Amino acid sequence: MTVKTNPWPRRLAIPGVVLACAGALLGASALPGREHVPRAMNILLMGTDERDVISDAEKQQFHAGGQPCGCTDVLMLIHLSAHRDRVSVIGMPRDSAAQIPPYRQGAGAGERPPHPAKLNAAFQEGGPELAVATVESMTGVNVDRFVQVDFRRFMDTVNEAGGVEVCTPRRLRDSATGLDLTPGKHRLDGGRSLQYVRSRHVDSSADLGRIQRQQRFLVQAWRELQGRGLLGDPGRALHLARTLLGSGPQGFSLNELVQEASALRGLPPSATEFTTVPISGFAPASLGIGAALTWDEQKADALFAKVRKDQPLVAPNANPRPADPPTVLGSTVPVRGSAYACT
Repeated sequence: MTVKTNPWPRRLAIPGVVLACAGALLGASALPGREHVPRAMNILLMGTDERDVISDAEKQQFHAGGQPCGCTDVLMLIHLSAHRDRVSVIGMPRDSAAQIPPYRQGAGAGERPPHPAKLNAAFQEGGPELAVATVESMTGVNVDRFVQVDFRRFMDTVNEAGGVEVCTPRRLRDSATGLDLTPGKHRLDGGRSLQYVRSRHVDSSADLGRIQRQQRFLVQAWRELQGRGLLGDPGRALHLARTLLGSGPQGFSLNELVQEASALRGLPPSATEFTTVPISGFAPASLGIGAALTWDEQKADALFAKVRKDQPLVAPNANPRPADPPTVLGSTVPVRGSAYACT
């Protein structure tokens, strides 16, 4: 048995850790030459730890050195509603206990059977296709496309957009990344934004706190694009899209991306929603995969059932508030993007 392939083009080489997500939201359009039929779209955002794309000076300045493992440090499932009037984003901790499905290791190498591992190891073992297959098997959600991310395109795109303003009610300090933000608002350039979205040693919430900060960044990045008129100006949008997409193969053209950006430029933060997969505890040592988190199967199944049915995660007229920092165990409450927006 081989890892299944999907007829929709998946390899959207759109780097840029979180602004790439915005590109994914805008670029997931109908295939060229086909009549558009409203349908939901699921995109897997993967941020890898590869860092050879930035200079040694940048590695030192932004504390981005170290030895990469070729894993995915960011995994978010992005759901676009069929009528593109709602976007749902679900974070999946990189250290989630997973069952890697069977896959062929290469020509003549035979098939590796299913086995336990941390979720971020799927990319390391079999690249984006295996990462997608693993997420599909864990969630029951069909992934139509994926987005790959690297440090260079993230930094360049943030700089091209003029930076992103973030806000925090408490001090955020992480010696591993060099992040040090006092309470209040801060405008971050590409390098400092990289520190912000990578930090996971701010408090005891670890990766769950990092996921929440990444989602806060997503909301603010989208507001920056809207507020600066970058999505409504064809020339500026095209230039930003070139920075975002780079020169690699794409599943859509620059013009398509700009057209989608223009069509969705008015989507408010209240029409977006964010959450993290509910966690029930820690994986047993007998699995032999190290310290790993286990999903709350019942709550996770209910969450992904809503995605499969194209239903909102937040009840109509509800406006829940996020815990900051998030709790390590227990149910995470889906919130509207407006709850993450700076005021």
